[in-house]
Amino acid sequence: MLALSANSQTVKQESSVPRQHSTRFLQLVNESKKHVRETNVDEVKAKLDRGEKLILIDVREESEFAKDHLPGAIHLSRGVIERDIEKNAPDINAPLVLYCGGGNRSALAAESLQKMGYTNVLSMDGGIRAWREKGFPLAE
Repeated sequence: MLALSANSQTVKQESSVPRQHSTRFLQLVNESKKHVRETNVDEVKAKLDRGEKLILIDVREESEFAKDHLPGAIHLSRGVIERDIEKNAPDINAPLVLYCGGGNRSALAAESLQKMGYTNVLSMDGGIRAWREKGFPLAE
């Protein structure tokens, strides 16, 4: 069990174990969120249902992706996305939707891709946890 401190926020992890985020990490995420466009799971699901061509990118760790992910998503973890994005999405204008567990790592990754020149990047707020909560389909 993780201890809570006055300068942290607890977020429920996918494994139902609370995860503690430091104040500095949350400040970094909040700063990134000022510079990126966010979407939510309902908007992403609606776009997919309409047949819009989106490149879904799961930025979680490989073990998280292996457990489950959005159908059709590719895996580019936060640690390698900048290195490998051009092989997977060479068109800098392609519509990219990044997601993670809850929306923090995807915001950081979205900001990095924007700095690399990608123009149509969205971070999915709520991440896969919000997707699961809605009962939307998942792939394994």
